[in-house]
Amino acid sequence: MRILKKRSPSLTTTTLRAFTEYPLASTLVATASLLAAAAIVNRRLADKAQRDHPPKGRFIDIDGVRLHYVERGSGRPLVLFHGNGSMIQDFESSGLIDLAAKDYRVIVFDRPGFGHSLRPRNVVWTPAAQADLFKEALAHLGVEKAIVLGHSWGASVAVALASRHSAMVEALILASGYYFPTARTDAMMAMAGPAIPGFGDLLSYTISPLLSRLMWPAMLRQLFGPKSVPRKFDGFPKSLAVRPSQLRAGAAEAALMVPAAMLSAKTYGELAMPVTILAGENDRLIDIDEQSGRLHDEIKHSKMRRVPNAGHMIQQSDTADLMAAVDEAAAQTLH
Repeated sequence: MRILKKRSPSLTTTTLRAFTEYPLASTLVATASLLAAAAIVNRRLADKAQRDHPPKGRFIDIDGVRLHYVERGSGRPLVLFHGNGSMIQDFESSGLIDLAAKDYRVIVFDRPGFGHSLRPRNVVWTPAAQADLFKEALAHLGVEKAIVLGHSWGASVAVALASRHSAMVEALILASGYYFPTARTDAMMAMAGPAIPGFGDLLSYTISPLLSRLMWPAMLRQLFGPKSVPRKFDGFPKSLAVRPSQLRAGAAEAALMVPAAMLSAKTYGELAMPVTILAGENDRLIDIDEQSGRLHDEIKHSKMRRVPNAGHMIQQSDTADLMAAVDEAAAQTLH
């Protein structure tokens, strides 16, 4: 007599049955699995990015913060602060570092959380907190006075350094900055997502890097428009910029934009050193009349240059204009 064996259900059948009987639990398990897989992929991509783009400068430890910086040239110190989401390679690929190093001692920092600098979580990294950090870093490097140039979010750090440690700043060059609080929907979106403790980590280590890679071309069009992205920007390491740690730092700074501007706006009238304000006339990210134009009105002795047919990234598209502003400030403050 032949005995028929009962066939065991296949994995696919078992999975489909589980989804049918326990849809919520099954969905949660599937989502968790996808997020875990994304986290592993992003970690490996971040590790590869750091191997492919090792530090080119030196490190100093200031108050528990490991800062990466590049120093080139000799002469009067010139300090450069990059914008949100960026790093030293922005100024490097633009050619500004090499150009300025012919006549100046150029010092460029990776700000906390960007490039190869760390961003301890026990500090809220406002422009004021960063200014205090860089004051100590510059003193450690033997810098007593410097011409300071800041781009975008870096302009806020430059202003904070000038207002809190005025004896250290001989002149300010502020490019494409955000100086007065406005209704910023992009900052609110950042605050509602990657900037939120806990939940922000989940996004930053899973979904955000993948979305950032997809959105990279559109973001560059917004930053550089109406001009096209210059070929020299190919030297900027995108893979470092979309690491989870750097995306989280960028989200935190986006969330700080409005409150930081509210506090900083009270100090502009106190700035006594020469101030040069530059902005692209076609900046798609910031209203230059509302920001740079208003700042020029508040700082009566400031100079303002509207760069024609330029967007937000004037350090890349109009490098010579920034260099000219540095040279003019140097001549104006020559002792």
